[in-house]
Amino acid sequence: MTQHGAPTFADDLAGAMQDLGAPLVDIPVIQPAEPFLDMAGEDLRRRIFLTESETGESLCLRPEFTIPVCRAHIAENVGTPRRYSYLGKVFRQRRDGANEFFQAGVEDLGETDEAASDARALSEARALLSKFTPGHALTVTLGDQSVFEAVVAGLGLPAGWQKRLIHAFGNEQALDAMIARLANPDGSAQPDATVAEFLANSDAAGLEAHIESVMEATGYSTHASRSPAEIAARLIEKQALASTRLSPGSLDALKTFLALDVPLDRAAQALSAFAGSARLDIQAAQASFEARLGALSARGEDLAAIRWRAAFGRPLDYYTGLVFEIATGAGGPVLAGGGRYDRLMTLLGAREPIPAVGFSLWLDRIETMRAGR
Repeated sequence: MTQHGAPTFADDLAGAMQDLGAPLVDIPVIQPAEPFLDMAGEDLRRRIFLTESETGESLCLRPEFTIPVCRAHIAENVGTPRRYSYLGKVFRQRRDGANEFFQAGVEDLGETDEAASDARALSEARALLSKFTPGHALTVTLGDQSVFEAVVAGLGLPAGWQKRLIHAFGNEQALDAMIARLANPDGSAQPDATVAEFLANSDAAGLEAHIESVMEATGYSTHASRSPAEIAARLIEKQALASTRLSPGSLDALKTFLALDVPLDRAAQALSAFAGSARLDIQAAQASFEARLGALSARGEDLAAIRWRAAFGRPLDYYTGLVFEIATGAGGPVLAGGGRYDRLMTLLGAREPIPAVGFSLWLDRIETMRAGR
């Protein structure tokens, strides 16, 4: 079963994952590129190795496993709940390390008890690392996409800004830049006078007619680009986003939330205190958050040894709730990461929503820890 170039412990790890009730699946190395380009996030899109088929279809070398495992599940039209494990090479440009490396992991599809399956994913990832990196202290960092989305929605921002902030979650530099723009809107980029007048009067029909006339006059084909209606809608949205200013109170609330960084056994209290102080109704997100804490405790996890950072996310667009990473020591390399991705299955073509959570292990980094390097 050993794959060429795999670490010596790979077979034992594959067996350990299958013992968790997650049969090993075989995923082709060559994958259609579109699902990754559409759903994986900007960080991964920049690092994918692309190619084309003879018919012009955009293809790529497998950059990760979650999307293709989910696509395979949908294609086979099997029931849920169902678990899968995988172990093989992924191919993507990395800032540190080789551009092709082994990953392993588990995907848990269709389990309706989200708190229990979240807890299982984190607990299993930690247990596998403890087994295969004995003697190394592990640090676990946890975040929650759904809590962040609830806070952003509670601030009453326009839908466009909510979408932008949610998209940036996990990229602290991008998030900081957006918050700075909300504090001081940039009015430097002004449309021409005619367009500005339509925007000032909220005249969408007039703006669309103006754009259409300009396109006809310049010979710009509407068949080769966005329609006048699409361009007008985009201009109106951009104007609304550019002029939006977050009130001082809401800005302070957002900054206060993102600064929350406490041991997980104090996280529920910290989140509740924040919501009360900011006067935000995020009770549904709080209830899910607290249910997960209970499920982790029930599995014997030490909440005091896990860190909750409100600003912590992972740079993949498909996450919807729990996100976590496990590293060695303070500031050490990340050995595992995972989270919940409930929207992904329907985006990939599932007929009904399928709850899903999973985790990945970086085998090259685990091998380095085992070698004592």
